[in-house]
Amino acid sequence: MAIDTALATSTDPIAATAPGAPTSASDMPDLRLFVFALFFIFGGITSLNDVLIPKLKDLFVLSYAEAMLVQSAFFAAYFIVSLPAAAIVRRIGYMRTAVVGLLTMTGGCLLFVPAAATGLFVTFLGALFVLATGITIVQVVANPLISLLGPPATAHSRLTFAQAFNSLGTTVFPYVGSAMILGSLATVDASALTGEALTAYRAAESQTVTQAYAGLAVALLIIAGLVWTRRNRLPEAPQERNSILRAFELLRQPRFAFGAACIFLYVGGEVAIGSIIVNYLERADVLGLDELAAGQHVPFYWGGAMVGRFIGSWFLARYSPGKILAFNGGIVIALLLISGTQVGALSGWSLLAIGLFNSIMFPTIFSLACEGLGKRAAEGSGIICVAIVGGAIVPLLTGAAADMAGLKAALIVPAVCYAAILSFGIFARRPHHQHSHHA
Repeated sequence: MAIDTALATSTDPIAATAPGAPTSASDMPDLRLFVFALFFIFGGITSLNDVLIPKLKDLFVLSYAEAMLVQSAFFAAYFIVSLPAAAIVRRIGYMRTAVVGLLTMTGGCLLFVPAAATGLFVTFLGALFVLATGITIVQVVANPLISLLGPPATAHSRLTFAQAFNSLGTTVFPYVGSAMILGSLATVDASALTGEALTAYRAAESQTVTQAYAGLAVALLIIAGLVWTRRNRLPEAPQERNSILRAFELLRQPRFAFGAACIFLYVGGEVAIGSIIVNYLERADVLGLDELAAGQHVPFYWGGAMVGRFIGSWFLARYSPGKILAFNGGIVIALLLISGTQVGALSGWSLLAIGLFNSIMFPTIFSLACEGLGKRAAEGSGIICVAIVGGAIVPLLTGAAADMAGLKAALIVPAVCYAAILSFGIFARRPHHQHSHHA
């Protein structure tokens, strides 16, 4: 899954010494290109989980709930690392923190090598957690940094443009990853093997995973080196410290608390659906695809989100964001019901079409939740960053439901998440100041 990235850090830890002109005009294009590359990379690597899950599920003969631990290990990093990452930015600045994040990501990718050698599922989870820790650090850097690299008046357009690179990554990586990770899947049934034969089989089949992530490690190391050479290009001045825990006071505000809960549910629902796509499309009563072909359909889900972002931006400029959020939530619920109750192509493509309607949800929930926070908007965005941990919990619940009642029946779990999002859209359909008068 790849989550939307319209987040700031939990505080505003570093400010440019010259607001609106943080670095020389000649340096800014280079730094912007670097930030766009970061959005592309962490979006793409996150969406690779959707390809990795069916591979590990087959390799280790996992239940759906056990396979979803891939997302739990990954998204737990957001809960644990988001606020400490902001403290690192405060201490050493944006560019050096970006290097820390990239090197941590590199370490996570390299850990797939010993994970494959051990033949143990838990070692893959450890590697994913380290990788996600690096991604979280980089994400905490990237959003406010893109705002600094140019005039304040055009910051929104730069962030939107950067998010397009994030969506591009989530569309491209699963397609390439399917070819590398799923393309060579053996026909051997791992459940029929035991002892040394099983260990040898897992080590051999894991090579496709390690090769993919080792290639990523090399690319990340090169980018980290390039960023390090530019570490002094952005003059930064420390800001006064605020207590991180003070941000949690914002949860006393009903609108913000409801919005933060919906971020938890949205990320969880989006990730849960993305995580089951390959196994779902393989079903004889859906599309009956082989694993490689099913994996190559994952980009339709994430590509829909990329296309929907452009379409949604037109509608959001003309209509109430809350009403559009509610409308999209209703459509997603309908698509989940169609997919869960129908068979064949209709069942498969209605699930993939959800990506198109997911597109505007994260930034819209984010902006509606933070409306009226004023100077505390940055603190609010930190809480929302922590709420991304929904990606660790909802997929696990979906997997447990699939084990108990089947994959189609398990779609009720994300449907409940989107029902709450629909409700929030109705609740927040009026601007904050109007709502406070008419609530």
